[in-house]
Amino acid sequence: MKRILIGALLTAGALASTSAMAARDSISIVGSSTVFPFSKVVAERFGKATDYRSPTVESTGTGGGFKAFCGGVGVAFPDMSNASRRIKQSELDMCKENGVKEVVEVLIGYDGIVLANAIEAKRLSLSAKDIFLALAKKIPNPDGSATLIDNPYTMWSDVNPSLPKSKIEVLGPPPTSGTRDAFVELAMEGGCKKFGWIADLKKSDKNKYKAICHVIREDGHFIEAGENDNLIVQKLASNPNALGIFGFSFLDQNADKVQASKIDGAEPTFETIADGSYAVSRPLYFYVKKAHVGVIQGIEEYLAEFTSERAWGDEGYLTEKGMIPLSAEERAKIAKRVKNLEPLQSL
Repeated sequence: MKRILIGALLTAGALASTSAMAARDSISIVGSSTVFPFSKVVAERFGKATDYRSPTVESTGTGGGFKAFCGGVGVAFPDMSNASRRIKQSELDMCKENGVKEVVEVLIGYDGIVLANAIEAKRLSLSAKDIFLALAKKIPNPDGSATLIDNPYTMWSDVNPSLPKSKIEVLGPPPTSGTRDAFVELAMEGGCKKFGWIADLKKSDKNKYKAICHVIREDGHFIEAGENDNLIVQKLASNPNALGIFGFSFLDQNADKVQASKIDGAEPTFETIADGSYAVSRPLYFYVKKAHVGVIQGIEEYLAEFTSERAWGDEGYLTEKGMIPLSAEERAKIAKRVKNLEPLQSL
């Protein structure tokens, strides 16, 4: 009798858990502010074209999204997390520790990161080295010795005499942002390793190398402007001397307000990002909690919409929003993995 009672309680508990999850009547999506507009438009079209409610999409930043997504399984936790970088091993471990055992990774396309200013201001042409020297917390000693000093530069002309005599003032995302992670890796580190003795540290002392190349100054010349890229665009319009860091899609949508700096001679365009000649570009993803598929209604159908040619194809509506599409071959492989809900095995 005792065994029967325990079994009945366990069954009731499982049914109650399933019922609670099924009680949520829409998909919950969190994460990257860069992927947000792409996810949002898919959600809206999905809601109009099917009998399911439009998914709820929140712009929390990549890091914040993974923290919520990996918090656990159940109605209290998001079903998907958008990301402007690949998930880290530490985040995947956090997922597993909290019972999120199977995660499906979906690479959706590419995006460039721009350094832009107001359209009425002078367009800048920067090298990766200029960007590093302007924004790093510590820089190599100008005396040529293999030592570091606190960043003394306050004007762009201090960094490079060919640049304007204007204050270094850059608005950018916080540490939780995947855009910031990608920016420091691609732009900051790209300039940092131009110094030979620092580049050598990558093999001999990787932690010191990252501490030099990835740490942004905190003396007021770099201003954290939150996760809302639209807010950065608005602030640039009211401050022509400032530069802002955000994704290409926001540049594309606000071409009447802001313009992008050239970086290492390349201007960010659909073509230069697609062919790799614009160096500061990165892949975009979203991640799906496999345990929620079939419990939270509509997830498989939403995945099918996002990975359809009408959405992410060469002429798809996401391309119109500024996303750089994957090759047809890549799309076919990923769409097959997504349809089969193949979980990410390792990084």
